[in-house]
Amino acid sequence: MDKSVHQELTTYHDPCNYARKSERTFGHGYYEEPRWVLQQCCENFVEMYPNRANNFCCGGGGGAWASPYTEERIFYGRVKAKQIKDTGAKLLIAPCHNCRDQIMKSLRKEYDFMDVEVKYLWELVADSLIIEPREE
Repeated sequence: MDKSVHQELTTYHDPCNYARKSERTFGHGYYEEPRWVLQQCCENFVEMYPNRANNFCCGGGGGAWASPYTEERIFYGRVKAKQIKDTGAKLLIAPCHNCRDQIMKSLRKEYDFMDVEVKYLWELVADSLIIEPREE
């Protein structure tokens, strides 16, 4: 993989379902695994504070993204928006589809950080898989 593809400052959002809920339900939250993948793909990674088990919900989980309570959902995401902005990152990795949509489609606009690109973890990996052309 070519880390030079992702030189911009990158941060990671710990989704409730992959992290805290998995830890409570299955005894293992996925905190380190996505960070290892990120470190293989990005040169400049910065943590949100707090992170891992203490990270904040984006406000889009638990069915909230699909609910008609848009104002409430956006209000609940205000702390996450501040966390993201405080990192100074220009790329945010949000592996959960509810989190990605909440952050990308609502929080960025409402809390004024449209300059931050939001991607799934799999998109980051796909972008990093650079295959050099064969010389014939």
